[in-house]
Amino acid sequence: MKKAIKYGLLLFLVLCLVAVRVFIEPLLYDPLIEFFKSDYLHNAIPDLYLGLYIANLSVRFFINSLISLLIIFVVFNNKNTVLFSGIVYLFSYLFLIISFFLIVEYKLIEGYLTVFYLRRFLIHPIILLLLIPAYYYQELVSEKRKP
Repeated sequence: MKKAIKYGLLLFLVLCLVAVRVFIEPLLYDPLIEFFKSDYLHNAIPDLYLGLYIANLSVRFFINSLISLLIIFVVFNNKNTVLFSGIVYLFSYLFLIISFFLIVEYKLIEGYLTVFYLRRFLIHPIILLLLIPAYYYQELVSEKRKP
């Protein structure tokens, strides 16, 4: 892929991630946005329509995941890397959403920090920020091993 096309596509995909953050927020049900903007240290987590909330978290997670997988493909141009990343995203989703559900539904952990960070991993492309340096490092190490 030519560098100009690659960089243009990367810029477009990053702008897509920004657009998800800016434009999808008002469209999805997320009462925790206002909760974490307010005096959340002294208040209890508000009541949630948990099924609806998990569905909305899932929609946002999968939109971000799809864009992130496209970014990984553009950067590394390797289908195996994208496939492995898809598996990482799937297992991450299952772990995070089940943990979120159990903590919120059964109040397993008091306080707000666990819910805050689980939600953050679900609605932001943090996994992408972890995978790109890991794959880049893997490429550097594999290039050094070649004779």
